[in-house]
Amino acid sequence: MTYLAGKIAFDINAGAPNNGEGEDQKGRVKQMRVGRDVYPYLAPQAVRRWLRDSVPADEPRSRVFRTGSGQKQQAFTQGRPDKYFDDDLFGYMVALKDSERKKDPALPETCQRDTVLATGTFVAVVPNNPTMDFGTMTRGFDAGDNPVIHQHEFYTAVCAGDVLLDLPRVGVFETDGGGLKVALGKQAAQEAKDAGATETTLRGTAALALPLEERRRRTALILRSLATIQGGAKHNAHYGDRTPAFLVLAPMKGGNNPFTRLLQNQLGKVTFSATTLEAEITAWEDQLDGPVHIGWAPGFLADQREKALTHFAGNDRVTIGHPRTILTTLADEITDKQHDDWFQDAQ
Repeated sequence: MTYLAGKIAFDINAGAPNNGEGEDQKGRVKQMRVGRDVYPYLAPQAVRRWLRDSVPADEPRSRVFRTGSGQKQQAFTQGRPDKYFDDDLFGYMVALKDSERKKDPALPETCQRDTVLATGTFVAVVPNNPTMDFGTMTRGFDAGDNPVIHQHEFYTAVCAGDVLLDLPRVGVFETDGGGLKVALGKQAAQEAKDAGATETTLRGTAALALPLEERRRRTALILRSLATIQGGAKHNAHYGDRTPAFLVLAPMKGGNNPFTRLLQNQLGKVTFSATTLEAEITAWEDQLDGPVHIGWAPGFLADQREKALTHFAGNDRVTIGHPRTILTTLADEITDKQHDDWFQDAQ
């Protein structure tokens, strides 16, 4: 049983990729306070949306339903992880009354799936007060007309967050359990079996599993999509690269993530700590199921990158390369059946 655990950092340069609730007709970016310090952040929901939208267009997505009205609305997907990669990897919850399904039989059965790809909040490593940009619209106005004023925030920061991909659960769906923890209802489970899913046990619970080939494909799909991720708000005013500038990924036998403290705030600068990584590798050596992969874009913390390349030269427990190369190589290894043991559930 293996997880891919790690950390991802986005290098936001004069951007506003994730907006918060505006006030006084001013656009605000998402930010939080710790004491007197302000930290811009990217919400997990936003980054997961970017990732979902960055998957190739020909990959089918789960349909979204919307029921109710006013403040009593809810939205949910089809809850069919056997058919759709996004229901499989990102999870869902469908909680409907029998009366609602009787009115519309097309609505999915009550079911729930915890996320397989867990993402933390991507918070600025170093505190940063966003800048308020002031602009006007006067094009086509008559002489003497008052301009239309608009204001919004933007910032420059390295935003980092933890990630965890639960590989034994990719393409495996619980069909038993208490409450809403059933991933597939009875009708959906039968349809999945008819389409080729096989009965299995996942962590002591009855489940259905897709063929291993499809499970490999979906894992590689999300890794390759992360390598080319796009998205974020205000492309017209603050377009910028949204692919990872830095990432760490390592196969772990448990769901722990020992890489959360690799990027630190040292005297107001983002700093990579090689000694922290070495100490964590030593402490968790019995849980590591392969080398630690570091994706580090050239030009990002450039002087520190060169030091890290020298520091870890010849260390077979650490590999360093471009983030896109690290992700696509790992995806290729998975589709080439080199890591099939990672998908096995511990019995």
